[in-house]
Amino acid sequence: MLKTRVITALILAPIAIGCIFFLPPLGFALFTGIIISIGAWEWANMAGLTQQVARVAYAAVTALILFWLLHATVNSVLIGSAVWWCVALLLVRSYPAGSALWSPIVVRLVMGLLVLVPAWVGLNHLRSGQFQLASLDNNLLLLLYVFCIVWVADIGAYFAGRAFGKAKLAPRVSPGKSWAGVWGGLAAVIALAVIVGLVIGCDLQSGALLVVISVVTGAVSVLGDLLESMLKRFRGIKDSSQLLPGHGGIMDRIDSLTAAIPVFALGITLLGWLQASALA
Repeated sequence: MLKTRVITALILAPIAIGCIFFLPPLGFALFTGIIISIGAWEWANMAGLTQQVARVAYAAVTALILFWLLHATVNSVLIGSAVWWCVALLLVRSYPAGSALWSPIVVRLVMGLLVLVPAWVGLNHLRSGQFQLASLDNNLLLLLYVFCIVWVADIGAYFAGRAFGKAKLAPRVSPGKSWAGVWGGLAAVIALAVIVGLVIGCDLQSGALLVVISVVTGAVSVLGDLLESMLKRFRGIKDSSQLLPGHGGIMDRIDSLTAAIPVFALGITLLGWLQASALA
């Protein structure tokens, strides 16, 4: 299993990095739209659709929504996403008691749109928006930074959880996660934000705000993971699909990012560091 995971990662990593750093904004939007549409196909299964025709139809509807949003107002989508993730927190905390509210297939399908669509909007806003923070104005490095927040939070959580993880975070949703893991992950994110702030020459205020938005993003990334775990547990499946040998499905790889990206994009937009611009 480990060999399979490593081989899959070695194949996918260059593809992902190449698309981030070498595709123009419109090409990046198309590439990420394909990834999100595949994620929608997987989400349809988590929502309870088992027939391939229905799952493909849901993915197609998702793709059409993304196309329709190519020139939509970014802020309204991102603000709506922030509200949704507050609702998602309540759903995860109440599980399984509150599952009757979202058990209908149609409700879970709507939940998938609320997860996937803003993630795509936020991702492309980060890629094509007019960005400036201290000496940094490179959107590609901005994208890399938000990915690093999620990766660093995950790594910090892993080691802190293994060392101190006795108190469980959400045992009815994801028994392996602990409060120690959360705090360890957020501590790692703080260290990352401080280092990046110093490197790019942030003043005290900007540096502090960068730490705050990074910590919020890291915390929300945990919620993205928990929400998908809740849906899979309710559905009785282990992975969102078997598309990535040794890794499960696309959603299993991007669940944390679907929450982190729109929240981070909204935060730096409200702070005035990122302005919307058209795809080119």
